[in-house]
Amino acid sequence: MILNKEERVRLRATIFRHLDGLATGPTAYALHRAGILELFQKKSKASLSELVASYEANEGYLNVALRILCSQGWLTQTIENQGTRIIFEITKRGKIAFELVDYYKEAVEFITHAIQMDSYILKGFEPAAFIQLSHLFELLKNKLGIPFSSDETVKSVQMQILKHIEGMIAAPLIVSLGINGMFHKYFSIAPFKIEEFSKHHNQLDAILDFFAHLGWFTKKQGIYNFTPQGLFFAKRASAYGVTVSYLPTFMRVRELLFGNPKVLWEKPSNSPEIHVNRSMNVWGSGGAHSGYFKKIDEIIIDVFNKPIHEQPRGFADMGSGNGALLEHVFEVVWTKTQRGKMLDEFPLFIVGSDFNEAALTATRNTLNQADVWAKVVWGDIGQPEVLAKELKEKYDIQLGDLLNVRSFLDHNRIYETPEKVDPNRRSFSTGAFCFRGRRAPNSEVEQNLAEHFRKWMPYVKRFGLLVIELHTIPPELTANNIGKTAATAYDATHGYTDQYILELNNFLKVAQETGLYPDPTHQVKYPNSDLATVSINLLKAKEFI
Repeated sequence: MILNKEERVRLRATIFRHLDGLATGPTAYALHRAGILELFQKKSKASLSELVASYEANEGYLNVALRILCSQGWLTQTIENQGTRIIFEITKRGKIAFELVDYYKEAVEFITHAIQMDSYILKGFEPAAFIQLSHLFELLKNKLGIPFSSDETVKSVQMQILKHIEGMIAAPLIVSLGINGMFHKYFSIAPFKIEEFSKHHNQLDAILDFFAHLGWFTKKQGIYNFTPQGLFFAKRASAYGVTVSYLPTFMRVRELLFGNPKVLWEKPSNSPEIHVNRSMNVWGSGGAHSGYFKKIDEIIIDVFNKPIHEQPRGFADMGSGNGALLEHVFEVVWTKTQRGKMLDEFPLFIVGSDFNEAALTATRNTLNQADVWAKVVWGDIGQPEVLAKELKEKYDIQLGDLLNVRSFLDHNRIYETPEKVDPNRRSFSTGAFCFRGRRAPNSEVEQNLAEHFRKWMPYVKRFGLLVIELHTIPPELTANNIGKTAATAYDATHGYTDQYILELNNFLKVAQETGLYPDPTHQVKYPNSDLATVSINLLKAKEFI
């Protein structure tokens, strides 16, 4: 049976609701334990500043947390006095939801095991973890024991929370099964037995029985078959990967809100990151981002089909990661452009740069295996002048002669408070931003982005900055489109880890303020609506568009 359009839309909505749950569950439960949700039930409205004072909270992260609840339709946010005063007010749906927040308790407590799920799938569960997981399966099969109301609004909120908790349990399992090969093509096209995949029969049987309960598998005489719905989710396992990779952050939400705001960053230098499972993040982002490469290819082909004197000498990828994007761009130029036919006379200068030494090693290995000539050098997105100097001194390459390419990196720049904060600057962003617990006013974040772009302007004004970027959207827009966007998850993962995703229109407004304009022939957003959370732009000085 082939899924029709309506069924695919419904299943995609389930993915978005599951991602909502990963962000909302630990956030709502932490606020509940602190008594903040109870205050809203009694008082209805409160300002961020009075909540910070009353509950000794870290202002920046509390602002992120409350905005997450706004995105779920449980609070509303009002920004006054040019961002100096933020007021939150409970909604009708919030009054219903806050009575049900205790249902999150066991799923939140399971996060300590959920972050080890990929290891459990491979090596077997610890007995205590499997007992807890089995208990959660039974709760979900019985719809948490919630007495569902005949009132449509109440029932809608009850179902919202049920889907949240389902996502908190299902998503880590989906990702771990995907990473460990369970959703390999062999299994998705043929009946299979657990024995073919793992020796941990009883544990995996229980997991697949739960997914069978969700309608993803059929089981007969110990043999499993994917249903069309199951295939839909199996093929999209990576869509869960990035959000699940931030479970170590979600496990520490209470500490971020009411304890040490630097808990994610106070670690020995050179020790592994504690806020994210980086290998899982790379796996998830690789699957999620591949869909954007088609547009990137169109831009690369256009740039390197121009007359040779109008072309850049090559391209540079800041934040090169494992080097896959560099390899891909070279392949496109070589096989699909006029420049590819002229490489002997006009060779490509290719530069991979990253802040992380492990990433630099991975970039070198990828490019060496692909037999792609490139220079791989350390670089910091916040210090383009350092990269420019090294390229000139070591290789006689001008950074400004290259097309600069990067994906999902500018919002992850190391934050610096502007040297001279403009008190008259006004922001129309609805975002919640902070640095190590301090709330960064939206106008300050935009000024910081402007200064960031100005650093890059001398090096990108002619041939451009080809950038894939992530964005937030207003929380009321998210709340009115539950099941149609992953914005809540993006706001949580990035807000709690000091990353700065602006709305698309505000991002472009700041770029234009610094003299960088989007080339209208190479501009796209995903989705192509007001819900856009990803954009691709080729930013240049106006005279070169």
